[in-house]
Amino acid sequence: MPPRINCSAWTSVGRALQRTSSAKPRAILFQSSRIASRHYASTSMSPIPLSSLRLPDDYIPPTQPPSARRPDQRKAQLLRSYTALLRSAPLILFFQHNNLTAVEWAAIRRELRAALAKIPTPVVEPSGGLPVDISSSIELQVIRTRIFNIAFKIVEFFDAEAQAGKSNAYSHDLSATAYETISKAPVDETSAYGQISPLLIGPVAAVTFPAVSPAHLATVLSILAPSPPAFPAPSRKKNPGYYDLTAQSGLQKLILVGGRIEGRVFDHEGVKWVGGIEGGIDALRAQLVAMLQSAGLGLTTALEGHSKGLWLALEGRRTQLDEEANGGAKKEEESA
Repeated sequence: MPPRINCSAWTSVGRALQRTSSAKPRAILFQSSRIASRHYASTSMSPIPLSSLRLPDDYIPPTQPPSARRPDQRKAQLLRSYTALLRSAPLILFFQHNNLTAVEWAAIRRELRAALAKIPTPVVEPSGGLPVDISSSIELQVIRTRIFNIAFKIVEFFDAEAQAGKSNAYSHDLSATAYETISKAPVDETSAYGQISPLLIGPVAAVTFPAVSPAHLATVLSILAPSPPAFPAPSRKKNPGYYDLTAQSGLQKLILVGGRIEGRVFDHEGVKWVGGIEGGIDALRAQLVAMLQSAGLGLTTALEGHSKGLWLALEGRRTQLDEEANGGAKKEEESA
């Protein structure tokens, strides 16, 4: 732990106010403190604006010196990275692991990258846009469940835009406003957090996808959680490294517990259902187009059927009346 800085609170606050205001804030603070100690106020003195008393974002209190840890290992930075991950990743798979070594993690990541690299590049879209290959952006990482739990609460129950207009307090993910909001928020069992929080117990790893792709999801499931016949493991002939003792020892310690897809929570069966969609997003779009076309065709047929039935009934009645009229005329002619 780094040595503490010997600095009085008066000097640090005065220095912070000196950076935020150019109208001699130290004199204003000294004058206001002297007035407060004498317990009287003058009506001729203008009140201190609230914006001039707000500390800057880079202010460091003397009782909490800068941390000597690396930025990627600090809890604050880790919390912000988890909130950004939950807001940006539409598909996340959660696995429970049991004391995997660093060598086993390296072997699993190696096989996962090799399997994802074999997925063909997507076809160019009809609109002319360039295809996007997400294979290199799929990552497997070990998460710290306690901090991830808090980050999930912030994403689920805290709205920074709604809190910005209520007060002059900070409204970012690390603010006291966010902490008070998630502490008072009631947890609904039907919400995404209420469904996924029982699974985030013990050592947990996550596989993050930058986009929802059933083809990439099926490949990840066939490597990390194979279940034939839908998601068979690669054969020994095509991928001999998958059957390495180190890789197999690590894979046996991974258990798929669920996933979060487009803000909804799925169990392992639901995740397998999404990964088993044949053709991926293009097939879903084709099914949607076919469904809309069949619905429109059915509606048109139903409307035409009613109009045709009415026309046939009126036409039959007109024919009947014509026959009756012609039959009466013939009888009159015969009698005459």
